[in-house]
Amino acid sequence: MIRDRAAIMADINASETLQSTFTSWSSERQELFLDMCSGVRGVKLLYDSIFKEIMNPEHTPDRLSSLLSELLKRAVKVLTVLPNDSERLGDEMTLVITDIVVKLEDGTIANVEVQKLGYAFTGERASCYSADLLLRQYKRVRQERQSAFSYRDLAPVYTIVLMETSPKEFHAFTDKYVHYINHTSDTGIDLNLLQNFIFVPIDIFLSRLHNEGITTKLDAWLTFLGCDEPEWIIKLISQYPEFEPYYRHLYDFCRNIEGVMNMFSKELQIMDRNTVKYMIDELQEQLDSANSQITTLSSSNTELSKKNNSLSKENTSLSSEITKLKKLLDENGIKY
Repeated sequence: MIRDRAAIMADINASETLQSTFTSWSSERQELFLDMCSGVRGVKLLYDSIFKEIMNPEHTPDRLSSLLSELLKRAVKVLTVLPNDSERLGDEMTLVITDIVVKLEDGTIANVEVQKLGYAFTGERASCYSADLLLRQYKRVRQERQSAFSYRDLAPVYTIVLMETSPKEFHAFTDKYVHYINHTSDTGIDLNLLQNFIFVPIDIFLSRLHNEGITTKLDAWLTFLGCDEPEWIIKLISQYPEFEPYYRHLYDFCRNIEGVMNMFSKELQIMDRNTVKYMIDELQEQLDSANSQITTLSSSNTELSKKNNSLSKENTSLSSEITKLKKLLDENGIKY
């Protein structure tokens, strides 16, 4: 199934359009493309077109069902794909590579995001998107059920974020590569709060993979999604043979050189845009931190200024009292 570099380059050189596209890339990116298509390295699924081709819940729902079952820690089945009409704030969609919303058989709503670069302000943004997802479900269910609507009709929503390169907050937990976050009470009261979050820093998983190997089915899935090293692909297929057809599908997709080149060009543009956006976010975060420190210092200076004014008034009062005492001593002929 896998073609060699000579055959791939023959296809590229036979088309002026493909040749122009190929030569517009840096030599590093040219090598990456040829390595992917010739099987020298595997293909990471953390590209929009590839993820949607291999994991498309409309054509192969069992694959996404299997991944979600491992992440949610219970057997689930993708029932349908929901229209994704989420209104991202500003141009933040540039950082989201893949964004798929599915309804599971038990009614649960899951939003699966793939990010090449994790967001700055990760928690704040995920909260906004989760709220949007819940509100859209509320509007849809209320419209469907009309007067029979009850809040009990609303299902839990999960925001699942897969990050190829995760933000710095996650690197404080080098032994954790899946973070489950939901609402809990300090009193133990049990309320059916509907918003749940799962963050998966795949870069941290890959660091662990080289030390501990593939030990669970979830490890297998994350290896499939994020690892392009042939030796680990072989180990994965050896331990979990069900992934072999997925790789066959993947390399069959890579035989369409024109289609893959178009996809790769689009992904490179997104990656470049992501890098710029991420740098802006990082700088904004640093600026916010600096401004916060300035505000704190300013507040401290204000307090010091108030204290100085108070001390100055005290000194003036004391000086006045001393002057009065000196005058009194002089009047009474008392030396001091």
